Amino acid sequence: MRALSAALLTLGLIGTLVVVAAPATSTAAPAETCGTELRAVDRERIVELSTYDQESKDLPLVQLRRNVARLYGIVDILTDRRDRRGLFALGLAAVERDAVMPLQNNPRVFQTPRWAPVISLELLNRFLDAVRGEFGGGPVAPQWRHYFDMADDCAVPGQRVAMAGYNSHITVDLAYATADARATTANARDFFFIVDSIAAQGDSIATATLREYGVDLGPIFRFHFVGEGLDRVVGAGRATGPLLRAADVGYNVLTFRNGLALQDVRAAAGARGDVNALWNTGETALTAFQRVGLVR
Repeated sequence: MRALSAALLTLGLIGTLVVVAAPATSTAAPAETCGTELRAVDRERIVELSTYDQESKDLPLVQLRRNVARLYGIVDILTDRRDRRGLFALGLAAVERDAVMPLQNNPRVFQTPRWAPVISLELLNRFLDAVRGEFGGGPVAPQWRHYFDMADDCAVPGQRVAMAGYNSHITVDLAYATADARATTANARDFFFIVDSIAAQGDSIATATLREYGVDLGPIFRFHFVGEGLDRVVGAGRATGPLLRAADVGYNVLTFRNGLALQDVRAAAGARGDVNALWNTGETALTAFQRVGLVR
């Protein structure tokens, strides 16, 4: 997402890097998060919808269509109950509907049409895995554990919760999905074509989120906090090194590079560290903006 990636770059300029915790394992699935209590049948249905056939031999595009439909079902339940764990899922559903699937259903627009649906499928499945763990009491990746815990704390502003989801999706999951899709430099054009097309859907995300949750993401996506907001947090001209480099290279370029490096046994450890550092920087920045009232 061009706009969202740029926003996260700006957020990252003020961060102090910390270490990502080891993956957490939920022992019990919470019943509700700042909304109407989910019924047992709701939780069971969410687990069912987020459980897909990992050994499916169907074409990736067929699997993608099926799993997007599963996502829509999850969003319907969470938004109906105003459960804030749906804040990110709702935006993801919007871009799947308005950007990703129109492209994927027209494979002629891609240079590597057999590969293009694979990256979208791998990325979506990572979120479905997190949802299944959250509602089924199974393991949840640390970045998504952080998001779900924030959603569970009703004192955390909705904007902050949503942005934690986008940070997890773009910074961590996209890099690992790129690796899982066995991307090569030959896939670069299609990778950037997909993420650039998604970037145009910022208004769709903001509209849906405001309608369903009363959370206005518009100011964030329009970089309301750039400039004056950044100066209020760190002072004019001050920023940390890692994301200055990211600003120069481009956030999506770094993500794609990390996805390539994760496939190289010699570079994988360093790439994992880079992914974690970027995610932590974004979270530290978002928290700082929250403290000065720029994220509500």
